[in-house]
Amino acid sequence: MFRKPAVPTVTNRSYVEGQSNGRLPSMGSKEPVREEKVVLKKKVTLLRGVSIIIGTIIGAGIFISPKGILENTGSVGMSLVVWTVCGILSLFGALCYAELGTCIKKSGGHYTYILEAFGPLPAFVRVWVELLVIRPAATAVISLAFGRHILEPLFMQCEIPDLAIKFITAVGITVVMVLNSMSVSWSARLQIFLTFCKLVAILIIIVPGVMQLIKGEIQHFKKAFEGTNTSVMGLPLAFYSGMYAYSGWFYLNFVTEEVENPEKNIPLAIGISMVTVTLGYVLTNIAYFTTISPEELLSSNAVAVTFAEQLMGRFSLAVPIFVALSCFGSMNGGIFAVSRMFYVASREGHLPEILSMIHVRKHTPLPAVIVLHPLTMIMLFTSELEDLLNFLSFARWLFIGLAVAGLIYLRYKCPDMPRPFKVPLFIPALFSFTCLFMAALSLGSDPLNTGIGFVITLTGVPAYYLFIVWDKKPKWFRKIVGKSKHFLKKVQYGKKSRVIDYLIVRSLVPWTYKTVILV
Repeated sequence: MFRKPAVPTVTNRSYVEGQSNGRLPSMGSKEPVREEKVVLKKKVTLLRGVSIIIGTIIGAGIFISPKGILENTGSVGMSLVVWTVCGILSLFGALCYAELGTCIKKSGGHYTYILEAFGPLPAFVRVWVELLVIRPAATAVISLAFGRHILEPLFMQCEIPDLAIKFITAVGITVVMVLNSMSVSWSARLQIFLTFCKLVAILIIIVPGVMQLIKGEIQHFKKAFEGTNTSVMGLPLAFYSGMYAYSGWFYLNFVTEEVENPEKNIPLAIGISMVTVTLGYVLTNIAYFTTISPEELLSSNAVAVTFAEQLMGRFSLAVPIFVALSCFGSMNGGIFAVSRMFYVASREGHLPEILSMIHVRKHTPLPAVIVLHPLTMIMLFTSELEDLLNFLSFARWLFIGLAVAGLIYLRYKCPDMPRPFKVPLFIPALFSFTCLFMAALSLGSDPLNTGIGFVITLTGVPAYYLFIVWDKKPKWFRKIVGKSKHFLKKVQYGKKSRVIDYLIVRSLVPWTYKTVILV
């Protein structure tokens, strides 16, 4: 059922270990078992790369509550400046990752770059906190927004029950996990479609906004900078909110090994995506202010819905559906990309071996995908939304800053490394400082919850020495691990593989099994 790329060894017919070439012998052959190259296929084209980046950046924030920036800037003009500057800073970070992705042609994103620059310990801590906190929390946050907005048209006159939101959220998470387990092509095609839906949703807001400007609705832009917040923490917190809204530009680097012609397509996809998103965000906010006053925007729980209700009448019912599709696209893109980090970390020996196994027919890293399911469900039903945001923000910016600092270090450590795409040195210097500043800012603004995230991050250090460095583990532990690996290697191509397929899908989402199996 699965095959694992690692060190070439002789195995049975159901497994192939290593990046070596070869063929499986016939069933009656007495020849030694030869190795077959088993890798994730290069199915990410330029269009799919653009859809991964745009589809994960544009979530619910721009539609629901862009008030964090306005709240901390105090004026319409300064909020638009912050949206623009955050887009440029995010472009700088994306360009740094374009250089890293074209000179280090391995999947894994932050983990891989930290491993290449600074060694195994910080890389392990990175993937440890990603597995325990960042990815389950990020998926739970965006999935809750999906659940709320997909139900909103059914509860227009009353409050949506929390249990209903969490139930439909759990269904959405499960469907995304199953889809990414069963087919790379279909998950990529779905991402393209959902990205198109996001852009349509943004245009639904921008076009009426432009028409309002043509009609002369500029009252909220007069004295645009009046009331600007000049406090020490105001602008930094506004930039913090803005950078969070643009986060997601790094996801294409998680799937570098699956990108066609990465030297060309990674920089192109990043450039196209970041320009598109920055223009979309700025124009969307301008459109809001043609119709909604700053006071109305700050008091609204769903700005896009408020905007649509004032301009579009009954058509405003479609807005929550588009927001839900936007959130679903972010869920799909995030799971698609981050599962590759776990796959690569397992291949490097930093996570259990099962996570680097590839399905022989579907060519998906199925175990690396489904490992997130129980962790995300725990986050969904046990944590508060605000706590999750603080947990993931601190660790995310800390390690992104470290990865970009690694780019500077590699310039001096490996000056002769081929670099098809290269950015001026001031760009990674500025961006790494920005990331580390935001990590410190999150620690200062919410020391309790962010401190908990910091402690969880530090647990990766003893975990590294316990699980990776310590090689004198008890016999009973090694025996259990050995039996588990032996069982997995007994899984064959035929009926047994299909039975395992059935059990995996059935255990995740029994009520959609017949539909999913068609994929």
